[in-house]
Amino acid sequence: MKRGSTLFLKLAVILMGVPVLALCLFWLPQIANEAHEAADRGSDLAFVVYGILMIMYVSAVPYFFALYQSFFLLSYIDKNKAFSKLSVRALKKIKNCAIMISVLYVVALPLVYMMADADDAPGLIIVAMIPVFASMVIAVFSAVLQRLLQEAIHIKSENELTV
Repeated sequence: MKRGSTLFLKLAVILMGVPVLALCLFWLPQIANEAHEAADRGSDLAFVVYGILMIMYVSAVPYFFALYQSFFLLSYIDKNKAFSKLSVRALKKIKNCAIMISVLYVVALPLVYMMADADDAPGLIIVAMIPVFASMVIAVFSAVLQRLLQEAIHIKSENELTV
């Protein structure tokens, strides 16, 4: 594979991390401050917002770890080590991170339901299910790639033994 295409994908991985980092550094603290002010006024919904924010911050850790593993996977492709145990391990870690993110957002769904019920916004629940399904698609895709890569490595090792 040409180095230019993996360079483009590495740039895409970095660009995927920048908005989430900006979200964690700027937008989520602002929401936390507004929730704190609402809690001072006696709003019970502020603690629901704190729970959702905490889940969003915790889910950023596996997200960045998965991006880090994706970067390594692209580096393995650059070094012609795409069909190696290292690539399989990276895909397994990406799959586990995606499952972890999905579980975290499933845990957040009751909190989103409480917020949607208080604000009379039923569409909020559907919007909150997007990260669950997106991360599950990524988990299934990486599991399929992991399995295919394991089979390719197995076939490659068998062919090397017969020659």
